[in-house]
Amino acid sequence: MVIALIATVVLLVWMGFFMMGSLPLLVLKHDTPLDSRFIRGLFNVYYVAVMLTASAAALSYTWAGKPAFALGMALIAAWAFALRRWIIIPRMDMLRHTIPAADTSIFRFRRLHVAGMMLNVAQLATVAWALTRLGL
Repeated sequence: MVIALIATVVLLVWMGFFMMGSLPLLVLKHDTPLDSRFIRGLFNVYYVAVMLTASAAALSYTWAGKPAFALGMALIAAWAFALRRWIIIPRMDMLRHTIPAADTSIFRFRRLHVAGMMLNVAQLATVAWALTRLGL
């Protein structure tokens, strides 16, 4: 159970760090390939970290006999995988190659950046809600 709690705390730290770290990046104009590459890289690292820590937490909760928490952490890991593999990162890759040429790409990339942040805040809120309401 201790390992599961440690993994959960590490997951919350990653989520909080990303939320606080990506917010100031909204002041970037998103108009250069360097800006978009950095933001894409940050999202990629975040999703990998969430997948790994949520998976570790899911395994630990399974081992500790807490199937509801194990399922919840597995869903968080799966959601991070989906966002990284099919939703946020591929769209960022598609848009960042057209940024210098089209102003609409800049707006769409910024909107995708904000949407990714909002989805991650929803993940953080879900984990925090589950920990406070469902109790261990």
